[in-house]
Amino acid sequence: MKNSKKKQRIVVKVGTSTLAHETGRLNIRRVETLCRVLSDLKNAGHEIILVSSGAIGMGVGKLNLPRRPEDIPTKQAAAAVGQCELMYTYDKLFSEYNHTVAQILLSGYDVENEERRTNFHNTLFRLLELGVLPIINENDTVATKELRIGDNDSLGAIVAASSGADLLVLLSDIDGLFTADPRRDPAASLIPLVSEITDEIMALGGEKGSGLGTGGMATKLQAARIATEAGCDMIICNGEDPAILYRVAAGERVGTRFQRRECV
Repeated sequence: MKNSKKKQRIVVKVGTSTLAHETGRLNIRRVETLCRVLSDLKNAGHEIILVSSGAIGMGVGKLNLPRRPEDIPTKQAAAAVGQCELMYTYDKLFSEYNHTVAQILLSGYDVENEERRTNFHNTLFRLLELGVLPIINENDTVATKELRIGDNDSLGAIVAASSGADLLVLLSDIDGLFTADPRRDPAASLIPLVSEITDEIMALGGEKGSGLGTGGMATKLQAARIATEAGCDMIICNGEDPAILYRVAAGERVGTRFQRRECV
């Protein structure tokens, strides 16, 4: 575990299930807490990058759709509506704590194409130098199947690897990685530390998560593999109370920590 007193570059990924109620409407209390805690951690000297889901889910709520759409045009329309509300909310809340935010929307092409990837890196690092808190999401409004990154767990890991982050935190609706699905098996126990991502660990990934989101434990384990291979620790923990990030930043044992692979 890294020195808890060290100022860290922390990537925090927050999922739709954390940001929104089951109706798709914004969980105002939780988002307000998230922004307050991240602002405080930034005030303490940590560099914070937020990877935020929620555009489609919030668009579903604002458009009063009965469920998450299946067809691409309606998904893209919901994302266009929801992304506006999402960034308006973040800008308003972070401004209350005197922090400036910036929006970066990425597609798979931005990650895979060398020139566009370099442009992303340059923009991200300059924003950090300027003291800005970058907020990153996949560009769901225009991304097609061929251009999609796929899920924001993977996007969070890609951002953590690209930025040389010390830590990636996935705020989820589950406490961490368990020996079995705790929703189905009451005997399942939390795995507090994963020092190596083996085939047995990968096999613990289950089905996709909540109805409004796209992720699940399988995508989180894939993200852990990307992050740890890039030299970044990763933690999965429950985002029901975002104040848990204080404990994470202090180096306390919460959720499941995946240890980075040491460079040789």
